Amino acid sequence: MTKYRKGRVVRGTVTGIENYGIFVSLDEYYSGLIHISEISHGFVKDIDNFVKIGETIYVEILDVDEESCHLKLSIKNIVYKISTNGKKKKIIETKHGFQTLAYKLPFWITQSLEKLQNNQKN
Repeated sequence: MTKYRKGRVVRGTVTGIENYGIFVSLDEYYSGLIHISEISHGFVKDIDNFVKIGETIYVEILDVDEESCHLKLSIKNIVYKISTNGKKKKIIETKHGFQTLAYKLPFWITQSLEKLQNNQKN
């Protein structure tokens, strides 16, 4: 039995884009098509707005043809984009940290109060 079953969400690589859908390679044997009707619940004007060739995405398996190793796929009901940054960026505190904000805050408050008073006079 294959590892690809209806209803599973798996990773694949976009290998082609046509006006009717997206071709996705899952491994060296299995590939599939995301028909344009399975891309979005809304109208799809340009498939290039959703994926790019070479991009790795998640796909939901709708049907599997074991003889041809071909799958019918969908991205309509899942979060299909895979984050490309991989690791979280560490926050590096600057030399002055929040000191600049603490220094400027009284000035900003005074400035905002003056604007409010001027608006009330007009």
